[in-house]
Amino acid sequence: MGMDVYGHSPKTEEGEYFRANVWGWRPIWDYCVQMHPHLVGDEPEYGHYNDGYGLDEEGATRLGEAIEQDLRDGRAHAYIESRNKYLAKLERPECDWCDKTGIRTDKVGVDMGMPEKALDAVTAIMVGRTHGWCNGCNGEGRQDHPETLYSLEIGDLDEFAVFLINSGGFGIH
Repeated sequence: MGMDVYGHSPKTEEGEYFRANVWGWRPIWDYCVQMHPHLVGDEPEYGHYNDGYGLDEEGATRLGEAIEQDLRDGRAHAYIESRNKYLAKLERPECDWCDKTGIRTDKVGVDMGMPEKALDAVTAIMVGRTHGWCNGCNGEGRQDHPETLYSLEIGDLDEFAVFLINSGGFGIH
């Protein structure tokens, strides 16, 4: 699933369409809301849905210019660095698929041969065994924190800023 963001009156090809998968869109919009709450409209929470929420031309241009300024002055880099440090410190939840053992022994796991599956060398060293796997946690007994699935990079913000400035306003669909 993705978020399709369409320009209302595009000035250039870059302003016609911006697409991000759901894992990429959420952090882009969160950045806008956190860094520029005064520029994201009256109901910014709707930016996480694909039901048409957006900004008019003036609002989109102002937000795009603000993001470009953040990219120039280092605020965007600092935000992403801080976000990545926060994500790295999140505790990894125990895996429900294998009851935190790292070996999936339910019917699906047994039918798929997971208890006998050989682990890759790195995982084997980490968990202290050579066999037994779970597709929910890669045999580790803990899963990645859900927030870490949402990534944000400088290029995402740069591309979105260019879109905003050239969109003539936008709607999220």
